[in-house]
Amino acid sequence: MSRRKTKSEQPAVPGVAPGEVIRLTQFSHGGGCGCKIAPRVLEQILAKTTSAIVPPQLLVGIETSDDAAVYQVNAEQALIATTDFFMPIVDDPFDFGRIAATNALSDVYAMGGVPLLALAVVGMPVERLPLETIQRILEGGESICTQARIPIAGGHTIDSVEPIYGLVAIGLVHPENIKRNAGARPGDKLILGKALGVGFFSAAQKKGLLSAAGYAALVDSTTQLNTPGRSLACLAGVHAMTDVTGFGLLGHLVEICKASTVAAVIDYSALPLLPNALDYAAKGCVTGASARNWASYGEHVSLQKRQFGDLEQALLTDPQTSGGLLVACAPEVVTEVLAIFLQEGFDHATVIGEIVVGKPQVSVVRSTAA
Repeated sequence: MSRRKTKSEQPAVPGVAPGEVIRLTQFSHGGGCGCKIAPRVLEQILAKTTSAIVPPQLLVGIETSDDAAVYQVNAEQALIATTDFFMPIVDDPFDFGRIAATNALSDVYAMGGVPLLALAVVGMPVERLPLETIQRILEGGESICTQARIPIAGGHTIDSVEPIYGLVAIGLVHPENIKRNAGARPGDKLILGKALGVGFFSAAQKKGLLSAAGYAALVDSTTQLNTPGRSLACLAGVHAMTDVTGFGLLGHLVEICKASTVAAVIDYSALPLLPNALDYAAKGCVTGASARNWASYGEHVSLQKRQFGDLEQALLTDPQTSGGLLVACAPEVVTEVLAIFLQEGFDHATVIGEIVVGKPQVSVVRSTAA
């Protein structure tokens, strides 16, 4: 067995001084889902994007900005295809790989499917990062795919200025069980599967302010696979589903409202939060993506400034890397939906609002019980 090289024996990395501690986040201008293009800018980019070929088997395309494309293969099976990748949100390479892979697979679960296989998407500054660091990123992604019981069957690598990692994820779903961001109905209850505040924590991590307990909470949340989506897909009372990621809770709920031609009401008092999330925000640990998000869809949100300040607005627009499922379901299946989340270890899942009649917008209120 070959012995492990000591630090003094490790090959030199250009641009890195001997003994210098390399932080992955120092290479990225934005981490995790916080580096997504702002919703309004993305909408402008895609405004004239059309496909000359739209076969009848393409059950879900780009029309409602859904989580993934779905293509029907036969009466019993439809393929889910999606990709997601980003720059580091944490400095530990293994954790970065785990978070990126979990986030990519989330879109399959959000459509109600089961992952089948994945391809790795890798861009690394190979002249600046030690090869061992890059290997650990890939190992982190592989560990999550092993947990999801799927192989990483291939991929593509490039030399890039910033570290980039993610997956192309392929899944399967029965055509009758596809859950889209369209289909929400007035009277539906809104259930959120994970606590909010990931963007605050990632900003605190980059500033060196995140506690050890906070880091553990961040990693635990962002590496929890959204597996309840598989079971929720089989419930007829679940009418719409998506995952909350880079556009924040408000952004992805606005997408549901637009796709379903309904309005929504959120009870701010009911929102589940990561421990001390607002404390970090009060210290200035807010990502730039939060302001970009609000600028993109704030016109579709009713948020009374007399009741809510900048911190509350920042939370509602906070980009969630590998965030929770957002489910619109009939009141009579709420108990069953919450039970499914709880059975799979999602302790923060809770009812946060409801779908109502109205033009596509989101109103935020604070319950009198708070």
